[in-house]
Amino acid sequence: MSVHPVVAEVTARIAARSAAGRSAYLERIAQAQQEGPARRDMACSNLAHGFAGITGGDKDLLRALRRPNVAIVSAYNDMLSAHQPMHEYPAWIKDAARAVGGVAQFAGGVPAMCDGITQGRAGMELSLFSREVIAMATGIALSHEMFDSALLLGVCDKIVPGLLIGALSFGHLPAILVPAGPMSSGLPNSEKARVRQLFAENKATREDLLEAEAQSYHSPGTCTFYGTANSNQLVVEVMGLHLPGASFVPPGTKLRKSLTEEAARRAVEISRGAEYTPIGHVVDVKSVVNGVIALLATGGSTNHTMHLVAIASAAGIELNWDDFAELSSVVPLLARVYPNGSADINHFQAAGGVSFLVSTLLDAGLLHADVKTVAGDGLDRYRQEPVLVEGVLQWRPGPPHSLDTDVLRPVSEPFAADGGLRMLAGNLGRAVIKVSAVKPEHRVVEAPARVFTSQEAFSAAFNAGELERDVVVVVRQQGPQANGMPELHKLTPALGVLMDRGFKVALVTDGRMSGASGKIPAAIQLTPEAAVGGPLARVRDGDVLRLDAETGTLEVFVDPAELAARDLVDFPPDAQAWTGTGRELFAALRRAVGPADRGASVFGPIAASHFEGQFNQEVSR
Repeated sequence: MSVHPVVAEVTARIAARSAAGRSAYLERIAQAQQEGPARRDMACSNLAHGFAGITGGDKDLLRALRRPNVAIVSAYNDMLSAHQPMHEYPAWIKDAARAVGGVAQFAGGVPAMCDGITQGRAGMELSLFSREVIAMATGIALSHEMFDSALLLGVCDKIVPGLLIGALSFGHLPAILVPAGPMSSGLPNSEKARVRQLFAENKATREDLLEAEAQSYHSPGTCTFYGTANSNQLVVEVMGLHLPGASFVPPGTKLRKSLTEEAARRAVEISRGAEYTPIGHVVDVKSVVNGVIALLATGGSTNHTMHLVAIASAAGIELNWDDFAELSSVVPLLARVYPNGSADINHFQAAGGVSFLVSTLLDAGLLHADVKTVAGDGLDRYRQEPVLVEGVLQWRPGPPHSLDTDVLRPVSEPFAADGGLRMLAGNLGRAVIKVSAVKPEHRVVEAPARVFTSQEAFSAAFNAGELERDVVVVVRQQGPQANGMPELHKLTPALGVLMDRGFKVALVTDGRMSGASGKIPAAIQLTPEAAVGGPLARVRDGDVLRLDAETGTLEVFVDPAELAARDLVDFPPDAQAWTGTGRELFAALRRAVGPADRGASVFGPIAASHFEGQFNQEVSR
């Protein structure tokens, strides 16, 4: 099947735009590549330090430079349910690598914070920056040059992108991502959302709310809604960075253990020789496009409009929001997983999961088949699913048809003709909107603005009955340079209540909402952000805003000259205010971070013009 012409055109445009950067990246990793392990060129003292902590036969193998050495870089901690299962992985990996003639060393841990725990709290302002810290921590783990390949153990939000960005700095090393799998299905997500709204209306007690949340998030494994964590898993599998079918196998099962052990064996196999597969060659323009298409086809997390841009940049590839928008116009929506539907990720897996999704997209020419993957050449391998046959791991063809068309559909019978993500543009700048969970009748909202600079101020206005009308809620000073761009999910229950009362409601913000943005039309990640002098900084209460997800426009109906002449009335927190909960430790990242449409990253060149607004703002103070 030939590739869809729009997919081919977008891919060619990205390749042309990225030619210089990609060429320089490939040249850099080629220079780092060696016939044998880098440690053979180490001074004796360096090498001795590298294996001093090992006991048994592995030490002799490393000392003799005869065996591939696999780095284990892990986000394990036992506070995050998604990462708790990984406490057993290093021992499994070491045994499996040893069985095929390799060695594995735990190279380093990376931080892993949970947005579910920090949501609405000061710690959430460090969440996006944690991606950069994870990337740097991954770089530190691999910097010892003791390794021939790597296994990257991580699942959630910023963690997988951070691991990938860090590993791509060592693009000559093969690397495989190793997930943990989702927890079993608990309280239905729709019921959880209902209790949250009742609590927002003071119709449910805190104990009622806590019980509903505890029944939803109840055991080791990834949360089962289709937020950024599960979007991570699906996207990187379709990019060829997981073993086929690895994403959504539950923890605590024999199949999960077998897949982890196979990842270790595969990391040895692809570390050198005929199957040598460096991560810098797996992550290329075609695999990045495949990742975007998988995200769009499933209505995945809006965070990936930043994460995929940043990941691509780490491989010398310039991806932008126009690419998302154009691909979205031809990629149909094929999945309904909460908040885009009532099913959870376990239902998606049971309906056919990634193997069926890949098959139907490949058959329609909507994915590039001719790519490198950690499983071998060609994406056709990802039409398969893993099974245990008499205790032995094997792969078999995935289901030829969806087993539940309420959850997962073929390209010939989509839920919608285009992807679940759209871009908005207008005189306020550019923003992202996730429409897959928004009913068509709610996708166009024109109403007076009510402006806030915090979730707490919004909640106070809601509780005081000040928002009982058609309203576009503006929450600004929430961008990367303002306060680290937190997710704003404390807004969702109250906005849902207003919508259910019959009002036209929308949200416009330079902050984030992620994969759980739900039924409210929300223009998020607005750039340029208010903190650097973006037009959003000059919107006032009562200004009429129009969010039109159908035409892709976001406008404020104020004369441009008047808008530009308005004084600024609020500012992001200064250095003294942005302290506590570790925030002061991240001040340098806050000053250096780029705009949302460039990945909200501190890595890579940022145009000088990005800082002009901030300079003007400082002068106006």
